Amino acid sequence: MWFDGAMASRIEDYALLSDLHTGPLLSRDGSVDWLCFPRFDSPSVFGALLGSEDNGRWLLAPEDPAATVVRRSYVDRTFVLQTEWAAPGGRVLVTEFMPVGDRRASLVRRIEGLEGSVSVHQELTIRFGYGTVLPWVSRMPDSHGTEVLLAVAGPDALVLRGDQLPHALDHKHVGTFTVSAGERVDLELAWYPSHRPVPAGIDIDASLEETIRYWSDWACGYNQDGKYADAVERSLLVLRALTHEDTGGIVAAPTTSLPEEFGGARNWDYRYVWLRDAALTLEAMLTHGFANEALSWRNWLLRAVAGDPEDLQIMYGLGGERNLVEAELAHLPGYEGSGPVRIGNGAVGQYQADVVGEVLVALEKLRLAGGAEDHFSWPLQRALVGFTEKHLAAKDHGIWEMRGDLMHFTHSRVMMWAAFDCAVRAVRDHGLHGPVERWEELRAGLRAEILEHGFNKELNTFTQTYGGAQTDASLLVIPQVGFLAYDDEKMLGTVARMEQELLDDHGLLLRYRSESGVDGLEPGEHPFLACSFWLVEQYAHTGRRADAVALMDTLVGLSNELGLLSEEYAMDLGRMAGNFPQAFSHLALVRAADALHGTEKLSLASGAMPVVGLPLL
Repeated sequence: MWFDGAMASRIEDYALLSDLHTGPLLSRDGSVDWLCFPRFDSPSVFGALLGSEDNGRWLLAPEDPAATVVRRSYVDRTFVLQTEWAAPGGRVLVTEFMPVGDRRASLVRRIEGLEGSVSVHQELTIRFGYGTVLPWVSRMPDSHGTEVLLAVAGPDALVLRGDQLPHALDHKHVGTFTVSAGERVDLELAWYPSHRPVPAGIDIDASLEETIRYWSDWACGYNQDGKYADAVERSLLVLRALTHEDTGGIVAAPTTSLPEEFGGARNWDYRYVWLRDAALTLEAMLTHGFANEALSWRNWLLRAVAGDPEDLQIMYGLGGERNLVEAELAHLPGYEGSGPVRIGNGAVGQYQADVVGEVLVALEKLRLAGGAEDHFSWPLQRALVGFTEKHLAAKDHGIWEMRGDLMHFTHSRVMMWAAFDCAVRAVRDHGLHGPVERWEELRAGLRAEILEHGFNKELNTFTQTYGGAQTDASLLVIPQVGFLAYDDEKMLGTVARMEQELLDDHGLLLRYRSESGVDGLEPGEHPFLACSFWLVEQYAHTGRRADAVALMDTLVGLSNELGLLSEEYAMDLGRMAGNFPQAFSHLALVRAADALHGTEKLSLASGAMPVVGLPLL
């Protein structure tokens, strides 16, 4: 049923579409509440997700309040969404997708009558510039004489084509039409630069077929069995959907300012490429045979970070843009009143010492998978190692982008160790050139330092910061990069301490205790899903298979019916929190499933559960 209210849907009630350039969110109620054209990081044309319908949306749903969604799913291994509605008078099927492969920025919505007759309501509210710009809208014939609805404001223009164009009413466009069994209504909303001619219509049947073929052919590169195979496949598809087709950049999420704490201020813009997240995504893709995507990201990296290593940033725009100034949009109240709404990200200027290590670990795995270095890639990696050496003594903001005091974060120091370790192996194992003796010396020195200052002997645990007493979920990365074995006594002690400090009442793992004040923000956030997936991996590699499976089942169960995961989950509220869908959550799911799958195969082969696992490739 259509709903004329001010509140956005619950996060888990949204579906993602993608054309590998941008990603709209469609609610279960039939409303497109978030869409940035033409890129993920462009200003929104539909911004109701962070405000109300007055900030832009496109609603298409049965008019009768008694109508219900019977089923909603993607067509097989695609991002073509189908929603079946049942109304008192009949049933309709709505198919929605973004054409892929034609470089056309458009959204297609098809309504087909399955049974009886259903009255369908349409409401189109276009607001460019994050809901601030009211366009000039007019009906006019296109160059072929077909009537279209045209909206223009500044550099942006939208054209709506279809069998049922809405009419103007109070700065929006509304309409109602009836669809009977066997009938079909098609609508296409296309963006284009306003200085260019209005784009012609498309053959929707052919475009739908091509889009289904694209996603299905891409997913055919994945072939794995096991309990979590479907969840892994959808996660890999999400990671692909968040990758820009042309640049190879991978956004952390297609949204901004979905709150980590409802009503709170932990609201950040994730529509950018974090080196860390993208590097981990590269690893997940490599593990499952998507080498072309990995090479595409490496090429993006080379372009983005080229130049003086001192100018290295932790994140960039989709094309490698560096200017990501953080600003607040005061006109938007935020999701469920969670303000401020932010665009840009102030963390772009932070020093996070772990990032170079994350990148070099990913590129090492690309080498192991057969990716050849060229005249640019290895010299750049050497420069990044030099950057790490130059900043060896510097404190940083840490993996969680702390906005408090700079510190020596143990995870950051371990990833610096990993940077030198990868550099050493590049020379020793792959025949590349570099000052390997110097790197070996630095690696050994960091190892000794970490064990001395990052491990609390009295508490038998690694700590979040040097000399501290608190743990941090990022410490689960220590065995993933080979610093210690998963079953090392120091790791087992650390996990035991985490279980005491960071597990919430529902068995999910917090990143750290926000009430400690270490992040410089007001306390309060929900469990970060990637951390709990890391714990699954740790359990799987240390003989705790029952614990690993139980936690994995819980986590996979937190996805919506479309297989999408958010950044965090509020178990006490039974709902998703944070930006959505979140690449970090999905890539961590892939790692956890691979760990369970790998240790299961080893167990079956040996007849016993192995205790020690190796870092995944």
